[in-house]
Amino acid sequence: MAKIAKRMQKVNEGVDRNKYYALGEAVSMIKERAIAKFDETIEVSMNLGVDPRHADQMVRGVVNLPNGTGRDVRVAVFARGEKADEAKAAGADIVGAEELVEIVQGGTIDFDRCIATPDMMPLVGRLGKVLGPRGMMPNPKVGTVTADVASAVKASKGGAVEFRVEKSGIIHAGVGKASFGPEQIEENIRAFADAVVKAKPAGAKGNYLKRMAISSTMGPGVKIDPSSLSVA
Repeated sequence: MAKIAKRMQKVNEGVDRNKYYALGEAVSMIKERAIAKFDETIEVSMNLGVDPRHADQMVRGVVNLPNGTGRDVRVAVFARGEKADEAKAAGADIVGAEELVEIVQGGTIDFDRCIATPDMMPLVGRLGKVLGPRGMMPNPKVGTVTADVASAVKASKGGAVEFRVEKSGIIHAGVGKASFGPEQIEENIRAFADAVVKAKPAGAKGNYLKRMAISSTMGPGVKIDPSSLSVA
């Protein structure tokens, strides 16, 4: 416990919880404090001025991070015939139809992202109670229900990140690894923030992007000055 307390003291040192830092300075601070024995994930958290209980204030989308996520994303595709072959050729980890539905219904989810061709949705719809709570249900709005399965698989493998606002008006996502260069992390954060800003719903009134912070898996949160983002 003493070791943990000493480590926490070290990573929190020099971080003013009430200050809003420019993006570049915040990224440097986070990288310096990512001292765990594994490659920590860089995470973004955004507080939005929306109430997602109202349909016209839901924020949801997908963004392709320019430098990828640094994660090995396992992709499952629900498809048959030629589309199944296309998915396998594009690098999908798991491909199937009825048999894959049965496996998932049985509680085995050995993937991080799920794609389906439109004709498979009547079958995949049965998995709503399993995939829905995990945020993995295929959806045409984020490109995971599509006939172009090859492009969807490549995007998922290459750095596509889905985002969806939670009930409290917060969006969070992993946007890279501590081992990334500072410029790579900054580019990814700007791309993510820009996508969220562009997804502003019609029902959002007043200040949309209220607060934003970044952190590493084991590190402290550092608040970002939104004016340093230069997003739309």
